[in-house]
Amino acid sequence: MAMQLIALLSVLILNLTSVFAATANEAYGGDINTGCPLGSDIYQYSCPQAEAIIFSWVEQAVSSDPRMAASLLRLHFHDCFVNGCDASVLLDDTQDFVGEKTAAPNLNSLRGFDVINEIKSELELVCPQTVSCADILATAARDSVVLSGGPTWEVQMGRKDSITASKVGANNNIPGPNSTVDVLVSKFENVGLTLQDMVALSGAHTIGKARCSTFSSRLQSNSISDGPFVDVEFVASLQQLCSGQGNSNRIAHLDLTTPATFDNQYYVNLLSGEGLLPSDQTLVSGNDQTRQIVETYVENPYAFFEDFKISMIRMGSLGSDAQSNGQIRRDCRTIN
Repeated sequence: MAMQLIALLSVLILNLTSVFAATANEAYGGDINTGCPLGSDIYQYSCPQAEAIIFSWVEQAVSSDPRMAASLLRLHFHDCFVNGCDASVLLDDTQDFVGEKTAAPNLNSLRGFDVINEIKSELELVCPQTVSCADILATAARDSVVLSGGPTWEVQMGRKDSITASKVGANNNIPGPNSTVDVLVSKFENVGLTLQDMVALSGAHTIGKARCSTFSSRLQSNSISDGPFVDVEFVASLQQLCSGQGNSNRIAHLDLTTPATFDNQYYVNLLSGEGLLPSDQTLVSGNDQTRQIVETYVENPYAFFEDFKISMIRMGSLGSDAQSNGQIRRDCRTIN
């Protein structure tokens, strides 16, 4: 009788997990490319403390350095755009292995690796080889948004960590700061995301900072290239910050008005001609469809939050080869 009860409970748990995954997929249009079965309660029994541990470390990191919220969110972005969300971005270079950390979009740019390593170290003590580094990245990104005043969502779990990386993929797939709308749309579509996703996820630039070298072309911004969406005083302030030798590494807030708050001010700034990166400002100056979405988000912050949540789940569910032959790394920096 006891064995029968255990078998019945096992079937019920498996069925519930399937229902959770199916419900999430249906809620977001039924076309999420998971690449592997992701679910909401993957660690409910194997590591119930996982999300609390991740949140605690992220909260501590953001409290001591508010910019870290944007850095952790960006880590997840850069991971997912290269062969899916598989934590390949975390792998170190070795004598016989080339990772993605030295790719142009990542080198001397990505931050937050130490925070992820600290989280992983504690999780390995509590539940060894259970929580993947890829799931840590996805959860830390969500927590960073929440701690900055943004929306929350249920992170789908169950990713595996890759045993490969692609520096070429990182160089080619990750959208650059000087991208036009056409280039942005193309790069998002290449990984399975839409124009709508692109505009919504660009809203992540409501927090964080960027170096002068990434927006140097904005210093020459004029009414011809940006049309009516140009703020002469804003451009002049950037020129003052970045002009002169050795100033290319100076940093500016992506959102000058509410730099550490996750809100819709980023889109308000775009309509005022105060988008920091060329790839930001082009959303209103380079395409009517993207500008209309920006205007919607300006008028309705709730619409932005809802679309951002949906797009984060879609991006976080991008599949990869790692989901079939991946592993749960003991150390996020190295393959087991």
